[in-house]
Amino acid sequence: MIVCDLGDRWQIVMQTDHADLSGDFARRWTERTPRSGSLEIAAERHDDGWAVWEQAPMCDVQSSKPLNFLDVGVPAHLAFYRAGIAAIGEQDPYAGLLVSMHGAGIYRGRYGLQPELRLTFAGEVRELVDAFVTEQESTFGAREREVGVTEQERMADYELLQLYDRLSLLFCMNDTLAPPPTDLMGYRIEPDGDGGVAMSPFPFEGAEQRFSLVRRVLRHGDWSDGDAFRRDLFATTPEETSITIRAAGG
Repeated sequence: MIVCDLGDRWQIVMQTDHADLSGDFARRWTERTPRSGSLEIAAERHDDGWAVWEQAPMCDVQSSKPLNFLDVGVPAHLAFYRAGIAAIGEQDPYAGLLVSMHGAGIYRGRYGLQPELRLTFAGEVRELVDAFVTEQESTFGAREREVGVTEQERMADYELLQLYDRLSLLFCMNDTLAPPPTDLMGYRIEPDGDGGVAMSPFPFEGAEQRFSLVRRVLRHGDWSDGDAFRRDLFATTPEETSITIRAAGG
């Protein structure tokens, strides 16, 4: 669950809806690799494990703030991510490898792509985190040999997966219609003053592409227990917002 405070309201995007946007970016990205089909699956399904947690999302009952994805208990995160990796690997072994890298990379600063990335409580269960990362990393070599890719190819596809993920998060973690100017992995993204964002270099066909994102917007509440929060959240009708990305100067 990705939470953004809009002042008197919360914008909440479920992880699976965020991943749908990531997958849409992957499908329309003009840079293709021999394994783009697997990469699209990985982008769309990389957060499948969250679907279990989001059946009963939580809030901080002291502050009445919905629990953001970075603040979820790490043991739960490790358990459902393992399950997601296994399920995706059954559909597509290479997509499973990329999502395994993504899961481990959350605790490795995305392997140098985002060193500041931290789950809030990871330090409190360091042994569990280290065991999970070691477990996943120990399979990378055998998995890449199974699907016939090199480490260099695997890392290049992993970087694209992180780009799709982080571009989607940019919209999910801010008001979807007004993300701040951002430099992201070699791309410049900023509001264009016409209800969309300009992106340079432009990675899609043409000069403009429109995407959609499902979110829930609910007023700040006084949630003294998680049940009250969940009732309000699931009583809120999801809404589809439009995201327009244009070529800078177009």
